[in-house]
Amino acid sequence: MRKGVITRESVLKVLAEHDDLGRDAFLAKYGFGEARSYVLVHKGQEYDSKAVAGVAHKWDQGRALARDEFSGGKDHAAAWLKRVGFQVKGIKNPDWARDEIILACQLVMENSWKGLDAGDARVVELSGLLQLLPIHAEADRNEKFRNPNGVARKTFDIATRHPEYQGKPTNGGALDVAVLHEFLARPQEMAEAARLIRQGIETGSLQSFAPTEEEEFGDDFSAPEGRLLMRWHRARERDKGLRKKKITSVLQRGGQLACEACGFNFENVYGDRGAGYIECHHVLPLHVAGESRTKLSDLALICANCHRMIHRQAPWPTPEELRASIEQKHANDRRAAAALSRPRRPTDEQMPNP
Repeated sequence: MRKGVITRESVLKVLAEHDDLGRDAFLAKYGFGEARSYVLVHKGQEYDSKAVAGVAHKWDQGRALARDEFSGGKDHAAAWLKRVGFQVKGIKNPDWARDEIILACQLVMENSWKGLDAGDARVVELSGLLQLLPIHAEADRNEKFRNPNGVARKTFDIATRHPEYQGKPTNGGALDVAVLHEFLARPQEMAEAARLIRQGIETGSLQSFAPTEEEEFGDDFSAPEGRLLMRWHRARERDKGLRKKKITSVLQRGGQLACEACGFNFENVYGDRGAGYIECHHVLPLHVAGESRTKLSDLALICANCHRMIHRQAPWPTPEELRASIEQKHANDRRAAAALSRPRRPTDEQMPNP
């Protein structure tokens, strides 16, 4: 069975059956429970999105999917229904993203690491700002999305995880603790990241860096300043005009298009296909560089592998630091290989047991 291969017509047939049977009978017939994350909205009525998507397979592929064969989340049922033109909206609000927690943590820090009430003007202002962040899709938000009550709760989630807090912590998440510790370890850098996020939203400059389907921030891609500033950082790196100027500058000085960290040369390995190709890395994170114009000296020419290794874990090493670690690794490997190939001396042999 090809999961997710359904048509709009099959979904409409499911909705008609749902209306005929009634919700409880429909869910019981196909073994589904009530939706917990998303609902399908059609002609003003809400339907359990997972059940609808699963049963739609009956009309297109001969049998309905069972509830344990797929998820009702944005990668399965919700995505399938959106793809055939239906509106899907979230029941509960999405988890807080790093960018949002950075802004909330900055507010708590400015409040002497104490939580704030929902009626506080600063909480109300932050609530409005968070609703403008282009991180979560409108369909994933409900009417309480980042309202003052939710923002106030988040400030207490952060404040009660501070090392000096003596009481019982509230139900915050691991990301709250991680961002809090980053603020404690690097207060000036994180405060500047918060300022840039806030400024970018207030001026609208970050609105153009909304998420794309090909966004590559995963478990192996570290975005310590938050995703919005990371998208801005990558946009600067992918500026074709700057990349071309950097390459021209290197060639005019007699250099080669080789990775500044590992020395990889695409043309040497791939021939004509690799000629003229190399990636650009902006050496300065945004909390250091700010909004100043990018200078060619801020850019490094680097291969795709080293580029990903730099971005993999914060703090990001410079190309020079990554090159030093590569050279150290090679030196350690050579010493280990030499030790293994060295002939053993008689004194190295252990005496046999009597």
